[in-house]
Amino acid sequence: MKKNSSQFTFAPASFIPFRDTRAIARARKIKREDITKHANPDFRITVFPDAEMEFLWISDMYFRIKTAMEADQQFVAIMPNPWPGYAKLAAMLNRGRVNCRKLHTFNMDEYADEQGRIAPESWEFGFGHCFKKFFLANLDPKLRPAEKQVRIFTDKNVKDYGKMLADLGGADICYSGPGWTGHLAFIEPDAPEFAGSLEEWKKMGPRVCTLSPFTIAQNSLHGCFGMSGDLCAVPPKAATIGPAEVIGSKHRIDMHSITVDGSFASWQRLTTRLVLHGPVTPRVPESILQTLRTDVWVSETAAANIETRWDKGY
Repeated sequence: MKKNSSQFTFAPASFIPFRDTRAIARARKIKREDITKHANPDFRITVFPDAEMEFLWISDMYFRIKTAMEADQQFVAIMPNPWPGYAKLAAMLNRGRVNCRKLHTFNMDEYADEQGRIAPESWEFGFGHCFKKFFLANLDPKLRPAEKQVRIFTDKNVKDYGKMLADLGGADICYSGPGWTGHLAFIEPDAPEFAGSLEEWKKMGPRVCTLSPFTIAQNSLHGCFGMSGDLCAVPPKAATIGPAEVIGSKHRIDMHSITVDGSFASWQRLTTRLVLHGPVTPRVPESILQTLRTDVWVSETAAANIETRWDKGY
């Protein structure tokens, strides 16, 4: 007797970091109208039109910085890497004449080579280089914070990066967004440098770690690397903050809106569901946010139902 072909089953490939098929099946079924529901009232999920996503984070940064500076208060932020978008933040601060003398920023990560040597500030594709190029250089010199208050990862400070942040009282805000693996910054689920139980993992601080093949594939589609799948253009390792710095932040904002060059195609649609509604596990690093006070902003494209699209090929 022939078996019904619809019963064909298989185990996920062994190199996939998170392979809990039941949790994945549940995540696939989460509908657009249910994605904002969560048992933790401090984990607040909101869906916004795609076109508003960049404005949301830029305006949030602007008003947080402006409010603190006008109150003559220190403001400490862990910054993500939207690169050219920072020029818009600088333009808003310039127009508002916001003196950023008490602003302290920490880039959340930076690329490193196969030996763990962190990319120098002079490397044009590095996060530190781009942050200073698009944000600091575009900010009116009269309004800029002291350059020593703009922290980027280096070989010299990586071991002290967490202490530098802690000495300022921790971050007031940590901005983030999940990678294909569910990574937060470059905290990878399959990096040997972040191996340990959940409780051990939560206490881990900054370090250089091995990037997931999925992260390298994802980043090969970035504009700076030509958007052409050039896997060899992306460094194999990175320096990153650890779970301890995320947990220690006073607040967190998490953004889900990455698509393939503005199309409907997105590797993030399933990852978003696992991050927001899957099990809390180091195998999906951003899932730790479910236990913390966090505002989550999801684009309509990321929130869209996961459905078969027979009208599409590649």
